[in-house]
Amino acid sequence: MEHTLFCLLLLLSTHIYSGHSDDDDGPAKAVLTKQPKSSQIFSGESVTLRCRIQRGKVTDWKYTWRKDGVDLPSRKHKYEISGVKISDSGDYWCLGTHVDQKKHSKWSDIVRLTVTALPETTLTVYPNPAYTGETVTLTCSVGSGWSYKWYKDNTKKVVTLSGRHTTTGTTFTIRRAADSDQGFYWCQGEIQSRSISSIISDAVTITVKDQPQAVLSVSPQWLDPGVSVTLSCWVKESSASWRFFWYQTVPYTAGLLSLSDRSYSLEPLSSNGTSEDSYNLIPTGPSHTGGYVCRAGRGDPVYDTLYSEPQFLWSGEPQPSVSLKMRPNRTQHFSTKSLSLSCEEKGNTIGWKLKRYREKAVDSECGSNWGSIAGSKCTIMFTYSWDSGVYWCESGSGEYSNAVNITVAVGPVILESPAYPITEGDSVTLRCTHRYQETNPNPKVDFHKDGVLIGNETTGEMTIPAVSKTDEGSYKCTFNEEESPKSVVRVRGVTPGPSTSVPVGVVVGLVVAGVLLTILLVLLCQYKNAKDSCCNRTFSLPQPQSTNQQDQESTQGRAPDPGYTRMQHGGANIYDTIAPSDNNDNDAGAATAGPSDVMYAQIQLKELDKKNKKMPADPKENPVYSEVKTGKATA
Repeated sequence: MEHTLFCLLLLLSTHIYSGHSDDDDGPAKAVLTKQPKSSQIFSGESVTLRCRIQRGKVTDWKYTWRKDGVDLPSRKHKYEISGVKISDSGDYWCLGTHVDQKKHSKWSDIVRLTVTALPETTLTVYPNPAYTGETVTLTCSVGSGWSYKWYKDNTKKVVTLSGRHTTTGTTFTIRRAADSDQGFYWCQGEIQSRSISSIISDAVTITVKDQPQAVLSVSPQWLDPGVSVTLSCWVKESSASWRFFWYQTVPYTAGLLSLSDRSYSLEPLSSNGTSEDSYNLIPTGPSHTGGYVCRAGRGDPVYDTLYSEPQFLWSGEPQPSVSLKMRPNRTQHFSTKSLSLSCEEKGNTIGWKLKRYREKAVDSECGSNWGSIAGSKCTIMFTYSWDSGVYWCESGSGEYSNAVNITVAVGPVILESPAYPITEGDSVTLRCTHRYQETNPNPKVDFHKDGVLIGNETTGEMTIPAVSKTDEGSYKCTFNEEESPKSVVRVRGVTPGPSTSVPVGVVVGLVVAGVLLTILLVLLCQYKNAKDSCCNRTFSLPQPQSTNQQDQESTQGRAPDPGYTRMQHGGANIYDTIAPSDNNDNDAGAATAGPSDVMYAQIQLKELDKKNKKMPADPKENPVYSEVKTGKATA
């Protein structure tokens, strides 16, 4: 019995060491694993390949390693690569050989090792430059599965987190940026479980500036009714991701959105602003004259710039409520001369103030630090070049007068041109005037428009007899080679009067009515003529010409006796005067009658056939009798 048990144990041991088991007659299988398990291995990492035979202990086997079909020198169950390189990429597999039995296991499945270079790190910052109080975000990008370190000023100094400095995932946020946040920044990705770091990013420099002010322009600045006006807004040294907000100025009112100096309150033109940096006023009219302001905002929460300086849309046309008048009435003036301006009211509006705009900013009103005010008149006793600018009157209710662009010349020559727009078709005279005109009796004067010579005059004047829109432009003159400043001449189009056109239907109606009226008048005239022909006859007897002077003398001073025609129309008798005729007829009967003969006619008339409106065809039914008697006229 004991002998039988010993034989069984010896047989089992033999099967185990020979690589076989009772339930598997084939060779053992080699299993190859890789650590780290990631399919992406970065250069510099440590990689360990392990070969495990499914039977026996590790020490029972010797191992064979192959890479891309080439045997490797290692005979251990573990193949380690420290600081793996891209050249270590390839296909690996292993085989076990039993130490005692000299039998081989099956080859393992292939394990592919792919080594890639360390990833580069990208660092971005927004916004940059940043402004005091703004939120700044730095974003570090390597890939998924990485965490990040942040450095400031050098690559060994990790930033200190605080209430203003926080990190979330790939971002580092600086809130309420201050001067102390300026400097160099880096970031680096790391995978802590594998003790690997990405290539450190390039440095970025953060600059923190004072809160910026938006800049506004208005084009054109002078109102041409119906023409589009464009407001443009921008931020100096920065144009990225701003949203723009637009306002029109109104008189300052406490509690309303206002400029910091309280010169104006602001009325929004759009509720949510625009992503475009321009805003159009279409069409324009007198209600659009006045001041405009813009500002810009960006980020979340929104960071706003300061408001821009007010910019203005002016009109040269006199306004219904008030007009700006000046003396002398011209746009250019000599220095050290007196200039007076006044707001001449046309209505009951009160509280007008004279203001001026120069060097891209609004001055305080007259009487504060320039000019002297007396009633509605402002006087500048001695003008200087810094008094050049646009002047206008402004009411407490936000109304604007016409504006005048005044230039105080530095040199001795000015161009006298109208201070207000000229109506198309009117005559205008430009004068080139020298400060010392009397010392230049015969000047050589040239006139220029938009930089082009348009005339030479020795009188110093140039007249445009009938101006048109093409005459609008910038003018200057030279007086014996000395040049005046430029002035803009504006031309207003002729305003069409009330329309004289009438609807087509009215015209047709009038024509039809006229035709009907004409027909009616013709019928009435025909009826009247027909009636008169039956009731009224005038006969003229031929008057023979005297044959001698005696006959002429005997008839002078004596009117011939009139002849009478008695007409009977029904029971009525009608008498009419028969005027003698001067006709020199040679009729024999007339000749024998003599110059004093008178003819009487008696005519009996019958009624017309009113039913048929015409005489009967048979004259026997309605005869007309006439009795004519002749006789000598009585003295």
